[in-house]
Amino acid sequence: MADEELEALRERRLGELRAGQGEPPGDPSQQEAKQREAEIRNTILAQVLDQAARARLSNLALVKPDKAKAVENYLIQMARFGQLAGKVSEQGLIEILEKVSQQTEKKTTVKFNRRKVLDSDEEDDY
Repeated sequence: MADEELEALRERRLGELRAGQGEPPGDPSQQEAKQREAEIRNTILAQVLDQAARARLSNLALVKPDKAKAVENYLIQMARFGQLAGKVSEQGLIEILEKVSQQTEKKTTVKFNRRKVLDSDEEDDY
């Protein structure tokens, strides 16, 4: 993607954000701005991903929309800074998914809280 196109997208988005600050929520123009932003995101992703990778990302969006959004943001950010050389294949997308999963991985711990109200090990209980 050319730097001029990215800069134009940034400027247009910045203008939309500035114009949208004074309008009440739920305004039709705000909905149009969200729709345009979604179109821009889809356009960038279409230029960055090949067909198999887009299919995998759309499947992920059905199951885990938050993770898919994080991967989309990561890909768009990489495209804006010119860190992508050509289209990302499905294998490349899998690697990016692993990176994002490692960054957002949550450690779970289980703590047993044993109560000592009636201890049946004692012989005194009748």
